[in-house]
Amino acid sequence: MADTLTDILRASCDSFPDKLAVVIPDRISLTYTQFSQQISDLSAQLLKEGISLGDTVGIVLPNGLPFLSVFLAVVGVRAVAAPLNEAYKIDDFLFYMSDTSMKAVVVPPGLEETAEVLKAASQLGVRVWQAKEAEDGKVFLDVCGASHEGGNSSDNGKPEPADVALFLHTSGTTSKPKGVPLTNLNLCTSARNIAATYKLTEADTSLIVMPLFHVHGLIGATLSTFLSGGCVVVPPRFSATTFWGIAEKYNVTWYSAVPTIHQILLLREEQQATPNLPQLRFIRSCSSSLAPSTLNALGEKFKAPVLEAYGMTEAAHQMASNPLPENGPVKAGTVGKPTNVEVTIRSYTEDVEVPLGEAGEICIRGKNVTNGYHNRPEANIANWTATGWFRTGDQGVQDADGYITLTSRIKELINRGGEKISPVELDSVLLSHPDIGQAVAFAAPDVKYGEVVHCAVIAREGSSITEEQVIEFLKERVAIFKVPVKVHVTDFIPRTATGKVQRGKVAEHFLNASK
Repeated sequence: MADTLTDILRASCDSFPDKLAVVIPDRISLTYTQFSQQISDLSAQLLKEGISLGDTVGIVLPNGLPFLSVFLAVVGVRAVAAPLNEAYKIDDFLFYMSDTSMKAVVVPPGLEETAEVLKAASQLGVRVWQAKEAEDGKVFLDVCGASHEGGNSSDNGKPEPADVALFLHTSGTTSKPKGVPLTNLNLCTSARNIAATYKLTEADTSLIVMPLFHVHGLIGATLSTFLSGGCVVVPPRFSATTFWGIAEKYNVTWYSAVPTIHQILLLREEQQATPNLPQLRFIRSCSSSLAPSTLNALGEKFKAPVLEAYGMTEAAHQMASNPLPENGPVKAGTVGKPTNVEVTIRSYTEDVEVPLGEAGEICIRGKNVTNGYHNRPEANIANWTATGWFRTGDQGVQDADGYITLTSRIKELINRGGEKISPVELDSVLLSHPDIGQAVAFAAPDVKYGEVVHCAVIAREGSSITEEQVIEFLKERVAIFKVPVKVHVTDFIPRTATGKVQRGKVAEHFLNASK
């Protein structure tokens, strides 16, 4: 069994040498043999430049062939890949570079586009390499400054399952981002679980719409596809205008995205229907809750099963998913059943399981789970139980069939005078309104109750909505204490680069704006 990314790629290359592995739309396509050779050449260059066992190499690149090639080359020489969002500011880069003890960072050509990361690298003495592409698609590193030649191609040895391969950070929704080292074994286990859940084969082609610096895009849609011998189609960014044309041209069989992207695709279809939609085998949703109304609309519009999944960085992405229709029912409003990962609903304060059907904290165990946060002993004590369960921080319920319903992030529950209110529940109800396109409920401080409910809503294009209409709609559907005291009708809701809602930042944005 392949327990390193190098072994995964080698196995697919041996089994499907002439099959396409990577397609960059309208630019270049590489077979597994060609892709593997490119990675091998880059690995040799990294070793020549002195990258040693365990060194961290930052990757600040857009989605594309350079990102994939550099990532797998770094891991292949037993170094640690640390992908970062290009949109970060200098303080962000300084934090992440320092926290990972970064030795070098790979950036795209163009000094203006990479000014922030270059400033941070200069302050910290981090070496900078530009990832460039030759006319034939060959990716190579252009060393900025003096070359630092090291040894030969066997210096670091063969990758091991226990090697840390990927270093990411939590999104920091409630505190300072925590470093999450993920080993080859973590990544390969998760990729296998995902491939098994959706029965991925060499016949599948995945359209990558999520950023590769995040586990959703990198592991959920890309590494799982490489493991199965399938093909990934990687445009530089998501575009609703070109999405279906690319999907049809390259025979895409599935895609995975956050609800925001699904909603954008739905909205575009309402405005301008695509004449010949390609027949997808399934659509996957993950990284934040998908409202049942959106799930149903997706399935009806695009004629494919919509499977909501549950993942997080510390679990190398997937922990649970709704099954393919032939393997069981899809339960809208749930994130499905555990996918070869141990999942239990436990007490918030004790290391014991709660009775079936009772709400508690979702806890997990498995070979996909990180061994611990980087240099954060207090967080490791707080997040792991004595019996080895990782506390996700999510509140949920599991039914008799094993399906899990997420009710809230525990720290995001709204405590109105002792009444605990799930913002996820309110999001779902709000999104069932025909004129609401996006919605986020959140807590606001209150002198009398401690906290009360606020929400922000964006009307569907071509529709309008008022605060009074929203409140009347909710009064008919939820308990009176859950009805927001304030509805912020807006055209903008703050999200992360991956489309994720951070309720604390949403609250800060709207509460400051209303002062």
